[in-house]
Amino acid sequence: MRKNGNNGSSNSDPRIAILQQQLAQAQRMTAVGELASTVTHEFNNVLMTIINYAKMGLRHKDEATRDKAFEKILAAGERAATITNAVLGMARNRSDSFEPTDLAGIIQETMVLLEREMRKYRISVEMQIRQVPPANAVGNQIQQVLLNLVINARQATAEGGRVFIALTHDAVNDTVDLSVRDTGSGIPAEKLPRIFEPFFSTKAGPDSSGKGGTGLGLSTCRNIVEQHRGRIRVESTVGVGTCFTIKLPVYRKPAPVPAAPVTAAAFAGTEIPHSMT
Repeated sequence: MRKNGNNGSSNSDPRIAILQQQLAQAQRMTAVGELASTVTHEFNNVLMTIINYAKMGLRHKDEATRDKAFEKILAAGERAATITNAVLGMARNRSDSFEPTDLAGIIQETMVLLEREMRKYRISVEMQIRQVPPANAVGNQIQQVLLNLVINARQATAEGGRVFIALTHDAVNDTVDLSVRDTGSGIPAEKLPRIFEPFFSTKAGPDSSGKGGTGLGLSTCRNIVEQHRGRIRVESTVGVGTCFTIKLPVYRKPAPVPAAPVTAAAFAGTEIPHSMT
């Protein structure tokens, strides 16, 4: 299995950093737009479930049938709330500063958004989410990285394949590790060293869903991970699959700055008035 990694050599030019941030923001909003039709279709299915069971409850007067209708309506309503929260979680402006970030929650939100797409292409998703400390991260940016990696995995995997998502804690290196592995076609060894280059792509163009092929996705992922002082690593074997791992620093609360000690010198030249008698 061939490996390729990156240890985070961020460009010091602030203009380039600003452009990279603007590109990442534009790609995040593009991803929201791409998911809009998928999520709208899923939400419409939920509404049809609610409408049909509401009609059934109105037609039948017996308590058992009405109870079943109410249970189905409640379940569909909870599903609708989950979808809405996932969309809002991605679209809203989380803090642009680094803060303690729950990566498990970001994974759950992201997979709700991609659930229908995975079903459409008959890709099963297996998740191994362990209890980990919060990462020092910008949540929206890491969600964008995850979204890109999972879509890439789906595109590389034939129908009936599998995608594995794992979240672990590397106590030795003090990092939270997020991995996305697929059982897809793999990346040829001669292309592997170039996959993080801007505008380099292993794809011929967008697939039937309109996603992929620009060569900007993995380049943006690398830039985001570097800005987090993290690392991104890829392992791939042709005909077996590919695994991307991002390693992000664990959030550590800054130590309080101790107050400067007060010494006798601080009072030098200060006259202390005598008490009046």
